[in-house]
Amino acid sequence: MATQVRTKMLNGVDVEELMGHVDAIQDDPELGRFQFRAHSEWIDGARTRTEIQGFYGAGKEDESRDKPFVLIGDEPPLLLGGNAAPNAVETVLHGLASCLAVGIAYNAAVRGIDIEALEFELEGDADLRAFLGISDEVRPGFQDIRVKYRIKSDAPQEEIEELCEYVQETSPVVDMLRIPVPVEITLEH
Repeated sequence: MATQVRTKMLNGVDVEELMGHVDAIQDDPELGRFQFRAHSEWIDGARTRTEIQGFYGAGKEDESRDKPFVLIGDEPPLLLGGNAAPNAVETVLHGLASCLAVGIAYNAAVRGIDIEALEFELEGDADLRAFLGISDEVRPGFQDIRVKYRIKSDAPQEEIEELCEYVQETSPVVDMLRIPVPVEITLEH
């Protein structure tokens, strides 16, 4: 009879496989280098369509996605859009919440913390005067972002607080929002 391997699943995370990835990257740091890509096209007005499919990671091109993920961007009517999708800054809030959720779920699983529920409320303050070319006294992006979260778990509050502090320190999206990232924009002919 074949030996059955049991994998410990916690918070929807295969902890054994996750730790295997961590070990592999510790042994070969090049496996930790990833390049994510997107292709976006303007449709009309405020609407855009972005496709996300391939990426490079773990030392090779990833071909696990048969078809691209499609994201639509638009603006609310107040900002002259068709209200068909979130706008770009709302999508940033989604990216932040998604990254924090993954970080909390994965790191809680590794620590043996069972998460029953996890919710986020996010707000970002923006001043459109810079975007509209009215003022160079304010920045065109968010001036402030506030995140409130609720975690339902039987773990002691101290463990939850420590987990959340760790996730904030290791979150790629929190890092990108807190520390400027060089952005190169090139007009191609």
